[in-house]
Amino acid sequence: MPFILWVLFIVAILPMVLAMLGGYCRYRQFGKFDNHYPRLQQAHMTGLGARVLAAQNNAWESLMLFSAMTILAYASGLNLADFSYPAGLFLLSRIFHPLFYILDMDSYRSLVFLIGLFSAIYIGVKALTAF
Repeated sequence: MPFILWVLFIVAILPMVLAMLGGYCRYRQFGKFDNHYPRLQQAHMTGLGARVLAAQNNAWESLMLFSAMTILAYASGLNLADFSYPAGLFLLSRIFHPLFYILDMDSYRSLVFLIGLFSAIYIGVKALTAF
């Protein structure tokens, strides 16, 4: 299977991993889960829990972008192996982004976000030029 599809698989799992970590943080902060109003409870999270939730939300958003770029790459008919380097760069950025979010390292978080964004855009532009 082409590496870009493995990256898509891993990036699709990442928000779930962050959701589990966020659930742990929510339980730790409030002592229980409010399954009647979970979003309201999440909105009151602070500190580490709030940062994990924000990282999870960003992971969902980046998944949408990378999914679209991967579909473009697939539809372009180009060799998907040609997208391995930018896909790997995107994956690294998506691994470091939540780490920097959790550690409250905002400048590094913004830097890796931009690296991931430009990696995904590169894939899309390269794919579109093949049409």
